[in-house]
Amino acid sequence: MNRAARAASARTAAQREHAVVHRVAALLLEYPSVELIDLLPQLRAASHELSPRLRDPLLEVVDHLGSRPLPELEAEYVATFDLKRRCALYLTYYAYGDTRKRGVALVTFKQAYRAAGFELAADELPDHLAVVLEFASTGGPETWVAGIRLLLEHRAGLELLRLALVDSGSAYAGALVAVTSTLPALQGEDREAVARLAAEGPPGEDVGLEPFAPPSYMPDPNGSDTHAPLQGARR
Repeated sequence: MNRAARAASARTAAQREHAVVHRVAALLLEYPSVELIDLLPQLRAASHELSPRLRDPLLEVVDHLGSRPLPELEAEYVATFDLKRRCALYLTYYAYGDTRKRGVALVTFKQAYRAAGFELAADELPDHLAVVLEFASTGGPETWVAGIRLLLEHRAGLELLRLALVDSGSAYAGALVAVTSTLPALQGEDREAVARLAAEGPPGEDVGLEPFAPPSYMPDPNGSDTHAPLQGARR
């Protein structure tokens, strides 16, 4: 096998491994359910096939989900992702907040899904991280590339979510650590965008504009970390 063939083989193997990471993380970031708990042995087995830097963070989440009663997990999920602006699972929220601009950004996700024949449930917003990761891990190389492109376009928000989960000691941090480990290292403008978001948080609502979707879908536009649970979460 020549050098070019070896490089191509290595890229294919990396893509397959990253697709497994994305699929496992997508499921771990779902709202806790009996079905998810039943899947944990399979997710553990899949994680064990990964390299240590990707395996270990995912196993931390699997272990946590397998060691707590379901009502406790449900309450923890809501407290983590629904009640904290810096921990929203909706990627466009970090860039656009609760403004009409966010509605336009969602079209990009829908177009990518439609082009790949990916069906989105009627009650799901297309920028939910679990949806994007499921999309990236489903289908062939072209779908994987399209999914990675969506993640990279919202890299700053993804990194802010990772930092917020790590800083708060959340058991879900491992899923974000594994996912971001599959992406290129942060450089230049990406680093600056992450630093800016970390300092300022997601933008507030533009004056005179109503949210593009019902308020129950989105975190508090006034900056509070406490508000009604997001009804758009994958549950």
